[in-house]
Amino acid sequence: MLTTRAPAKINLTLHVLGRRENGYHSLESLVAFTGGGDRLQLSPTASLSLQISGPTATAAGSGNDNLVLRAARNLAERIEGLTLGAFNLEKRLPVAAGIGGGSSDAAAALRLIAQVNNLSISDPRLIEAACATGADVPVCLEARARMMCGVGDILGPKLQLPLLPAVLINPGIPVDTKPVFQRLGLECGQSLKNLPHPKLNLDDDIKVFFKKLELSRNDLEDAACQLAPIIVDILAILRAARGVKIARMSGSGATCFAIFDAPNSAAHAARVIRAIHPSWWIKTAALR
Repeated sequence: MLTTRAPAKINLTLHVLGRRENGYHSLESLVAFTGGGDRLQLSPTASLSLQISGPTATAAGSGNDNLVLRAARNLAERIEGLTLGAFNLEKRLPVAAGIGGGSSDAAAALRLIAQVNNLSISDPRLIEAACATGADVPVCLEARARMMCGVGDILGPKLQLPLLPAVLINPGIPVDTKPVFQRLGLECGQSLKNLPHPKLNLDDDIKVFFKKLELSRNDLEDAACQLAPIIVDILAILRAARGVKIARMSGSGATCFAIFDAPNSAAHAARVIRAIHPSWWIKTAALR
């Protein structure tokens, strides 16, 4: 039995550059990951299967459209005689939450299959299978901070981020990605003329890094707030917390995050907010 984590993906920034002729949107996004998340196990067997348990298992769906199975089949189409097996997914991350839970599960499945079959994580066939499975799956393969561009198919070098103590909040309301992008109202071939994404350098110190983070944005935030107004409330609560440096929505929502000046500030904020909103999914994390 092989086991791996499928951490949450956090879009620290998300700039929409425009919409391509094929309908897909071009993006620039600085992505980071949590330490914890879902857990995926694989027992190598002759047949492919998936069992799901955990607090958010019901919302994840267990049919053939689950991204774990889709990723496995996409890789099997590219490698003859590939050993697959029985997957067990412990689902803890909220679904349709803007933190790439399903994509991270799919990437975790590809990592485990690669381990069983002695494949490199940089094997082109593995990367092709990731791209075919979903836009966020390639960046989740190694689950390290980096820039993600295009439709998720262009990845920058891995970045060593400073310590980023964070609080993540999801109110339990799923937000579908497609309606959020539709709210932007972009026609095929149309570009946006917003300010470009600040260029990140591997040698940026923490003050420069946070300055660039403040100059960036999530272009989907306003559209998601119109569809799920509770996001406005979450952001207001996070921005009012003691020790917060920046608060923003991740992905297409509804999960929001705040980065704090110290881990104890993040832990204190999480305790206070959890006491007031016990039904919300609230986690502390050290983003990497």
